[in-house]
Amino acid sequence: MTIKLNDLRDNAGARKGRMRVGRGIGSGKGKTAGRGQKGQKARSGVAINGFEGGQMPLHMRIPKRGFNNIFAKDFAIVNLGMIQKLVDAKTLDAKAVIDHAALKAAGVARGGKDGVRLLAKGELTAKLNFKVAGASKGAIEAVEKAGGKVELPEAKPAGDGKRATRKAEAAAKKA
Repeated sequence: MTIKLNDLRDNAGARKGRMRVGRGIGSGKGKTAGRGQKGQKARSGVAINGFEGGQMPLHMRIPKRGFNNIFAKDFAIVNLGMIQKLVDAKTLDAKAVIDHAALKAAGVARGGKDGVRLLAKGELTAKLNFKVAGASKGAIEAVEKAGGKVELPEAKPAGDGKRATRKAEAAAKKA
């Protein structure tokens, strides 16, 4: 028996049509269309997930846990071992400066709206120059040991600077 493209069919009952509600009493889903009678859920536009009839909902009765720092920086974490693999595979150019854009293009730095942070996991043998937002001490040591260098942004002074200026002015006034 040969199979013809125009004879291909699904198994009987494999694809069931959707139930069309509200199409007359004879359809079995007419009148109330499977919603029962009256009440909030019989109406349109109801979204009451988690509502417990005025009782304090479960998700509000359970204690909160942990701390969510709204000022936390979002770094894309990249390990040196992964970078070495990319250099060996010729995905990353070892001669160029490796920054967030280069790592993103290589498909390693996902996310990280505040830049890339280098970590020292893995071996690095290639001489590479990095321009990243952050790096661990171990990562900086490993890069310098391989003959490369890591360029980090300048650290901002602690505080907003106004207090330090006011203190300096007050000290100058006393003197």
